[in-house]
Amino acid sequence: MVGKVLVIEDDGNIAELLRLYLEKEGFGVQIATDGASGVCAVTQFQPSLIILDIMLPVLDGWEVCREIRKISKVPIIMLTAKGETIDKVTGLELGADDYIVKPFEPKELIARIHAVMRRYGEEPEETQKRLAFDKLVINLDSYELLVDGNKVDTPPKELELLFHLAASPNRVYTRNQLLDEVWGFDYFGDSRTVDVHIKRLREKLEGVSDQWSLKTVWGVGYKFERLEK
Repeated sequence: MVGKVLVIEDDGNIAELLRLYLEKEGFGVQIATDGASGVCAVTQFQPSLIILDIMLPVLDGWEVCREIRKISKVPIIMLTAKGETIDKVTGLELGADDYIVKPFEPKELIARIHAVMRRYGEEPEETQKRLAFDKLVINLDSYELLVDGNKVDTPPKELELLFHLAASPNRVYTRNQLLDEVWGFDYFGDSRTVDVHIKRLREKLEGVSDQWSLKTVWGVGYKFERLEK
């Protein structure tokens, strides 16, 4: 079992759909159908992650989130039919870690669950924290970028973006994928922020090596291209 997920959802069809997909992924699942029982289940079930609906009987999702944050730092993904920015901001301010709007694709929710759990250390990282290429070292343990042996000051998000691309050489990522996987739920904006970060990284990396480069795939996105020699 890869972890335990508490689903706090009063719609029986959605709850059972989530159980089906989560158990297929190897998670242990417990379902609570109202806010009060959901808060109690946090202590009893000790979940690795909580999927929390907002429109709940007894206690709504906002109040449940407040109560959970008094006793636990367990990651929470808010699940709701509401999609306005103010609801997302409210969720963040109350301590939620991600937010997904109904109707949703179960595969997208599963991907978000894994991403959130990795950030919290509830799952092993799929990649190491240090990557090395010709004249390039990207170290997320120390948050350092070494270019041709010299430390280059790099903001955290730039470093995380470069690491994410370089961890899968030659894989093409769309801008929206990079926003979801690097910025996550912390960022409200459009895909132009990816372009800005790529531009700044190129200024630091241009011409350093002929064995790798940051490439634009026109009409799609970006990749860290590694040339085989």
